[in-house]
Amino acid sequence: MAECSHDCSSCSQNCSGRTAPQDMHVSANEFSNIKKVIGVVSGKGGVGKSLVTSLLASESQKRGNKTAILDADITGPSIPRAFGVNDQLTTDGKYINPSISKCGIEIVSTNLLLDDETQPVVWRGPIIAGAVKQFWNEVNWGDIDYMFVDMPPGTGDVPLTVFQSIRLDGIVIVTSPQELVSMIVSKAVNMAEMMGVPILGIVENMSYVKCPCCGEEIKVFGESHTGKIAEENHLGLLARLPFDPEISTLCDKGEIESYECDEVKVAADMIFRAVAD
Repeated sequence: MAECSHDCSSCSQNCSGRTAPQDMHVSANEFSNIKKVIGVVSGKGGVGKSLVTSLLASESQKRGNKTAILDADITGPSIPRAFGVNDQLTTDGKYINPSISKCGIEIVSTNLLLDDETQPVVWRGPIIAGAVKQFWNEVNWGDIDYMFVDMPPGTGDVPLTVFQSIRLDGIVIVTSPQELVSMIVSKAVNMAEMMGVPILGIVENMSYVKCPCCGEEIKVFGESHTGKIAEENHLGLLARLPFDPEISTLCDKGEIESYECDEVKVAADMIFRAVAD
C-alpha cells in the first residue's frame, strides 16, 4: 500500500481512518448577506441562458427584491452589455465593489475588469475557477434577496466550481425545442443530482415566432420536445419564451430591464415559490 497522504478525497483505499468528504462551500464575506442563490445553467451554448438570467433578475428587482447577478461565464460574458453597464469594477482596497444597473441590480462580470470588452479572456481552467470564487467571496455584495449566477454551458470546470463552492438554493435549466437537446438537458440534470443541487425547473427559449399580422405561433424548430423531457425527469416546465425582435433591440441598447413578458412573470412566480418552500 502506498504511503497515506491524508487526502481522502483523492484516495481509493477503504482504510479505517478514512474521513467523510469535506464540505467545499465557500462563505461570503462579512459585508455580504445573500439570502437566496439561483444558478442558471444549460447543457450547451446558444440557447439563451444569459438572456433568461437577465430576464429573471430584472423581474426579481421589479418585485422589490434586492437582486444581484454573478456572471460566472468568465470567457463569454454578455450580462453587462444587456444591462448597459460599462463602468469598470472598483475596489475599496480589500473587496471589489459591484457595478449597478439602471434599476439597481448589482452586477459582477469579467467584462467589467477589461479596458476593452472585445478583449478575449485567455485563462486556463484553474484561474477561471479562482475568478468565480473571487466574484463570490471577495465582492462587497451587501444585503441581497436573490442572486442569479449565470453559468457557462456544459458540465466542465466552472459549473463544477460553482456547484462545489456556492451553496445554491436551486438551478434553472435553459434549453431550446429541438429533440437533440434532450440528451444535453439530461446531462445537466444528472450533474445537478450528482452535486445534490435542487432543480427548480426548465425554461424553453426560442419556442416560437408570433406572426405580426395574424398572431399565429410559428414553431421554427418544429414541435417542442421539452415538455416530454421535463416529464421524464419529473421537472416543471417553467416557461416557453418566444423569438422576439424586441429582446435583441433592448439588449443591444442595454435596456433589457424594460422588457415585459407574461411568461417570465409566471416562471418567476414558480421559481420564487419553490425556493421559499
